[in-house]
Amino acid sequence: MNSIRFNGQPREVPHDTTVAALLEQLELRPAYVAVEINRELVPRGQHAQCTLREGDEIEVVTLVGGG
Repeated sequence: MNSIRFNGQPREVPHDTTVAALLEQLELRPAYVAVEINRELVPRGQHAQCTLREGDEIEVVTLVGGG
């Protein structure tokens, strides 16, 4: 298991967990979120290739529309 911080909270994820897998576990739709790892934006097209590592700090922001 890897220890990460997800939106400021400690979380354990299996080794080789990708951003895409994490979003799926959290039931978040990739089209409606922005993901940063260690303060760097991860483009949506790279979610499936981007593997989380021990100590990573992940911030996920849900995009909402309004008017």
